[in-house]
Amino acid sequence: MPARDPGLQPERTTLAWGRTLLALLVADLFIWRSWALNGSGVGEVPAGGFDPLGLCSAAAAGSTVVLFICVRLRARQLRGSTAPVPAALMLAATAAVVALAGSTVAALALAG
Repeated sequence: MPARDPGLQPERTTLAWGRTLLALLVADLFIWRSWALNGSGVGEVPAGGFDPLGLCSAAAAGSTVVLFICVRLRARQLRGSTAPVPAALMLAATAAVVALAGSTVAALALAG
């Protein structure tokens, strides 16, 4: 496999992922807002002992943190070498995006 010519691609990729992370943070804020507006707050235990919107909020926050770590690792790798993306990094990023999408859809359905 021939080595790739990086050109400006690493910088463009890093900037694109930065914009994507900003969009994911906005999705997190909407989930947290719906959690706050529905009366579930930090320290409050719902009647059934289970807070589904709180779970969605935690999943969204965790997914965003995982994606942030993946983006930082990949940006560092793009600056330093021309190696392909590690499979574990792509798997972690994919799982985080799927979890964030699921928690967003669930929060929208629950906030009704």
